[in-house]
Amino acid sequence: MTTSLLERILNLIAPRACAICGKRLAPREEMICSTCNLDLPRTYQWQHPLDNEMAKAFWGRIPVERAAAWLYHHGGSQEARIIYDLKYKGHREYGELMGKMLAKEIISSHFFEGIDAIVPVPLAKKRLRQRGYNQSDEIAEGIHQVTGIPVWDNIVTRSSFSSSQTNKDRWERAENVEGLFQIRNSEQVKNHHLLLVDDICTTGATLTACAQALMKAGEVRFSILTIGYAKN
Repeated sequence: MTTSLLERILNLIAPRACAICGKRLAPREEMICSTCNLDLPRTYQWQHPLDNEMAKAFWGRIPVERAAAWLYHHGGSQEARIIYDLKYKGHREYGELMGKMLAKEIISSHFFEGIDAIVPVPLAKKRLRQRGYNQSDEIAEGIHQVTGIPVWDNIVTRSSFSSSQTNKDRWERAENVEGLFQIRNSEQVKNHHLLLVDDICTTGATLTACAQALMKAGEVRFSILTIGYAKN
């Protein structure tokens, strides 16, 4: 029995639903139906990865080569529900699927050229125990499956859980993550171009703090890729 035939049979027995509209997915659709996919609020930042609204958040803070988010993130929107379900409803598969969708869409822009490894932003141990997985690990795995770039998920740690970033302003966010990240293997990181991956970028405070910890290894360059970008 071929894989495609098996998938069709499984889809008849247990039809899959679109994560946004809830309608039944076609056999070749993953997570999101074609109609909802067309309506996703894409940023197209990967077309200008050196100079876009998200990249500017890191200027003067860390040595960023490229930066982009796949979608604009608006709290309460339909597409934001996917991120919410990924983080709080146990749908860890959404992370890998979104990572694959993102990578397939932007790979032709040469965004991934010259990148040595993908580094997912780590969760604190307490939050990891509560959730059971790190959503950034899942997103990074999806990107790896498309690009072949290795995932280094053990070179930086988050030392302790701080309060949620959700309702904090730019300065509070920066203070909330200051000193939270520590590098585990400096020699592995040195002289490499790393792709930092996270689910949402708002002020860039968390990504900046993670990068600053990795910079202690010396001669480290960064690119940044997220699923969503929330305008301030």
